[in-house]
Amino acid sequence: MKPRTLLTFAALCTVPFVLVLSNSMLIPVLPKMQRAMDISLFQAGLIITSFSIPAGLIIPLSGYLSDQYGRKAIMLPSLLIFGLGGVLAGLAALFLKKPFLYILLARVFQGIGGGGTYQLAMALTGDIFQTEERSKALGILEASNGLGKVAAPLLGAASALIVWYAPFFIYGILAFSSALLVWLVCQEPRKKKKGEQFRIYLEHLGQVFAQKGGGLSVCFLAGMLTIFLFFGVLSYFSDILAAEYKIKGFTAGLYIAGPVLAMATTSYLVGTLLQSKLANLLKPAVITGLILQMVSLVLLAFLGKQQFLLLTAIIILGVGSGILLPALNMLITSASLKERGLVTALYGTVRFFGAALGPPAVGLGLGLGPLVMFVAAASGAGLIIALTIFLLDQERLLPKDILKKDGGKADAG
Repeated sequence: MKPRTLLTFAALCTVPFVLVLSNSMLIPVLPKMQRAMDISLFQAGLIITSFSIPAGLIIPLSGYLSDQYGRKAIMLPSLLIFGLGGVLAGLAALFLKKPFLYILLARVFQGIGGGGTYQLAMALTGDIFQTEERSKALGILEASNGLGKVAAPLLGAASALIVWYAPFFIYGILAFSSALLVWLVCQEPRKKKKGEQFRIYLEHLGQVFAQKGGGLSVCFLAGMLTIFLFFGVLSYFSDILAAEYKIKGFTAGLYIAGPVLAMATTSYLVGTLLQSKLANLLKPAVITGLILQMVSLVLLAFLGKQQFLLLTAIIILGVGSGILLPALNMLITSASLKERGLVTALYGTVRFFGAALGPPAVGLGLGLGPLVMFVAAASGAGLIIALTIFLLDQERLLPKDILKKDGGKADAG
């Protein structure tokens, strides 16, 4: 990368880092919030839900608007809203005797901002970086997201040692700083046409899915499953650490950081590898990642609750996710040019709902027992592997210029 481009990309990497703190930073703090506000476990869970639902719903709209009016024009206000929502939640906790309802409202506001951040950073990365360089950039972007996942529980637990609502103010500090960097540093490629009529835009989007819908649908499913499994299994691991081994708080965060670090490191390495062997390796990377996920789930089903073996199985899940996600990002951001923002945003929505549904699904699934739950999850991964083999055509999703850059090798398949 050129120095100017590297600086631009560094600024963009702050966006997924900030967004991933949205829920993960609060998870280790929820017990303190319960005690401080005298609320139930269900009510504490609403602090997570009140952010996730509006964020997931707003992502497609922000993607459409970014296609029409520019990525930065939507991303910058979104970062400011995200940060302001966190600050408002912190101020409610600081000044009000019963702040719970106001914190929920502030989190809804924050979620509206969160819906216009990471996926637009991914789309803008796709705009800026062309051909084989794009895969490495997207891999690093995914790694930045993973780094945020590693830092989030540790940052949340550490800041809550000061006061339980301190994490809310951290949102403001980091989001405002990220917005300033993106505004000052990022230069967005100019678009020839803006303000396209929504009806025509949807027609173009429909054409994309008519031509590439099978492959895109498989990518969406694989991405949702990956995030669903990763967050769900991590919540299971956190519960086992607390219930079986009495490991809680900051120490539990260190244990959980292991699989997340494995995913982030693998994302970076795979993104770098795909830069040189782009078209040949995308579909194999998706299949390999899904196979490793399935192996991890089978191990979790039959290993029991032995600490070291559990950690090993979950690290395998992290490695599988790290192989899969950069390949999916490349396929999805390359599938369309004019509608890239909305296509990428739809992908972001399914990923966001995967993260939201994973932990409660595991909570319900444990009622059936770990064996049944993990075997069922492994079966789901196996089904998506079959769909990937039969429906994912990387040549149909990738533009011709990328296939040519790969030396024409993809055309032989």
